[in-house]
Amino acid sequence: MKPKIVVLDGYVANSGDLDWNELSQLGDLTVYERTAPDETAGRCAGAEIVITNKVVLDSDIINKLPCLRYVGVLATGYNNVDLKACRERGIIVSNIPAYSTESVVQTALSLLLELTNRAGDYSMSVRKGDWTGCRDFSYRLAPITELCGKTAGIYGLGHIGMRMAQVLHALGMKIIVLTSKAQTELPEWIEKTDTDHFFRLADVITLHAPLSADNAGFINAATLGMMRRGALLINTARGGLIDENALADALAEGRIAGAGLDVLQSEPPQSDCPLLKAPNCVITPHVAWQSTEARQRLLSVCAANVKAFISGNPVNMV
Repeated sequence: MKPKIVVLDGYVANSGDLDWNELSQLGDLTVYERTAPDETAGRCAGAEIVITNKVVLDSDIINKLPCLRYVGVLATGYNNVDLKACRERGIIVSNIPAYSTESVVQTALSLLLELTNRAGDYSMSVRKGDWTGCRDFSYRLAPITELCGKTAGIYGLGHIGMRMAQVLHALGMKIIVLTSKAQTELPEWIEKTDTDHFFRLADVITLHAPLSADNAGFINAATLGMMRRGALLINTARGGLIDENALADALAEGRIAGAGLDVLQSEPPQSDCPLLKAPNCVITPHVAWQSTEARQRLLSVCAANVKAFISGNPVNMV
C-alpha cells in the first residue's frame, strides 16, 4: 500500500502554475495551501511522510505523530523542524539544497542594479510625463554608478555566494570575501579578508550566509559605521543577519547609500518595520527563490527525495 503523504504549505511553491504529479505518483497525496499551527497535528495524523516549507514541526507535534517516518523540507533551510526530536524517533529529514542558486543570484543582482541604475524610478518618471516635458533628450534623477572597478564584499561563499562572486567579477568588480575557506581553496581573483577590511573596503556588500546564533545581527550599528558612505548593502539570505533599526538609521542619516533586501526579520513584516519607510531601500517579498524554473526543480527534487526514502536509500539528509 502506498504511504500517506501530506504537504502542509504548498501554495507559495506551487500556486497552480505547476503540478504535484511526480509526488502524487509515490503515495496517497494531500496538499494544503497553508496550515495554521493549531491545524498541523490534525492534518499530519496517520501520515508517514510530511512535507513542509515553513510550517513548524516541533517536538510536541512530532511526538503526536506515531506514523511519521519522513519529513521533507520544501526548502534549503530546515530550522522549522526539530531535528533532535526526529533523530530520537528515527525519522529521516531531507532538504533541497542548491535548487535556487541561479534565481537568487539573479535577484541579488537585480536589487543591486536597481540601486545603481534606478530603472524603476526612471520608468515611473517617464510614465508621469517627465520625459515628454523635458527640454533635453535625456535627464538624471540621481547619479548612476558603474560597478566596474568597484569592490564587492561577499559574506558567505557557498553555492550562491560563489556564483554571485562569478557574476560580479564578470562585471569587472574586485571580489573580497568573508569565508571559512582557506585562500588556497579560492580562485586567484577572490581575496579572503578579515572583518575590519571587509567593511571598510567594500563598495557593495552582499550577504549569502545561513543564519546562526553566531551571526545574528551581523550587520549592526558598529559594522554599518565601518562602511563607506557610498556603500550599498544587498541581502537575499536571511533577515536576521541585519539589525533593522540600525540599518534604517544608517539609511536615514546617509551613512550608507542604499540597501536592497529580499528578506526581513519578520515575514510578512509588521507595519512598524523601520525599513518599510527607510530612504534608498528597495524591498522585495522574499521572491529570490521563486523563478518558475527554480520552483519546478524544488518540486522535482522533493519528489526524488521521497522516492529515495521509500526505496530505502534516503538522500539530502540533514
